Amino acid sequence: MQFGIFSVGDVTLDPTTGRIPSEHERIKALVAIARKAEDVGLDVFATGEHHNPPFVPSSPTTLLGYIAAATQRLILSTATTLITTNDPVKIAEDYAMLQHLADGRVDLIMGRGNTGPVYPWFGKDIRQGVALAVENYDLLRRLWREDVVDWQGKFRTPLQSFTSTPRPLDGVPPFVWHGSIRTPEIAEQAAYYGDGFFHNNIFWPITHTKQMVQLYRQRFEHYGHGRAEQAIVGLGGQFFARKNSQDAVREFRPYFDVAPVYGHGPSLEDFTAQTPLTVGSPQQVIERYASMREHVGHYQRQLFLIDHAGLPLEVVLEQIEILGTEIVPVLRKEMAAGRPADVPEAPTHASLVAAAGGPRDVTVYSIDGVTGRRAEVDA
Repeated sequence: MQFGIFSVGDVTLDPTTGRIPSEHERIKALVAIARKAEDVGLDVFATGEHHNPPFVPSSPTTLLGYIAAATQRLILSTATTLITTNDPVKIAEDYAMLQHLADGRVDLIMGRGNTGPVYPWFGKDIRQGVALAVENYDLLRRLWREDVVDWQGKFRTPLQSFTSTPRPLDGVPPFVWHGSIRTPEIAEQAAYYGDGFFHNNIFWPITHTKQMVQLYRQRFEHYGHGRAEQAIVGLGGQFFARKNSQDAVREFRPYFDVAPVYGHGPSLEDFTAQTPLTVGSPQQVIERYASMREHVGHYQRQLFLIDHAGLPLEVVLEQIEILGTEIVPVLRKEMAAGRPADVPEAPTHASLVAAAGGPRDVTVYSIDGVTGRRAEVDA
């Protein structure tokens, strides 16, 4: 099972000092956080995608490409790639390029985002959000799997004899998760293609998570990709830990109380009772997340949000140290216990290449820019 962290890249005031980091500091902090994640043995670092203040990750592939050069083993992912407002052609090209630079250590979580105004900023209509997600992803799959694409749809100009470059590494596209908190159509989309489903639930009760995951599993089996238990599931989560639970609550409460995401709402005690947020000792975090299998079954990926609400970088790095050295080693053992042999692990580039029968040589072509005719040349 894979464990890691994701960031939404918010630039938020530290309520205990009144200080706001600069955008430059926050961007550099994301790199430090990813490197720390690899250092302590975590598997995944994922970044969100936002195009509005107070967030900085407007260019995920730029950030992940830089991190790829600074790491060796870490899987680089997105907490959301905006399949609705990004051009599928640009997604295909950007993430294939990143895949090559990272030697395959790349996957994506497709999503619609949670910022309504982003749609008109990119010339889209939010009322078409689900339809955009469906059409754009269908085109993206074709761009990665077909060397020459002829395509016509509703939301972008047609393509004629188009080849997305570079071609995916070893002829195998990055693995895709579909991320949603509340939209059944996205769970259905993930199931239809046999892709992963990531329920990034950091606000809702576990009963809601269970319903969404069950829907995805049932439809995954319906479409003939395997048994429901073999579907590929990921979950989001949050924690703040100290050796003593009282210390954790006392330290985290000022950040929680005024956090832009959930501040000025339910009390910390109510929120932790109703959502996956766990504030306490490492053992309490272990017990809370080991119990997730009771609700969603055996799953493949668990990501945690840590660097938010104005927490200073040094505290975030301490939390990652606790996660990697005290929490995840125990959770790995817990999650492995009783796991059926036929329940797959999270796909990686190596496993996808093996399933495809080995790497595929990508033929290089010359292309006549006038006629679109193609002639093979020596690679």
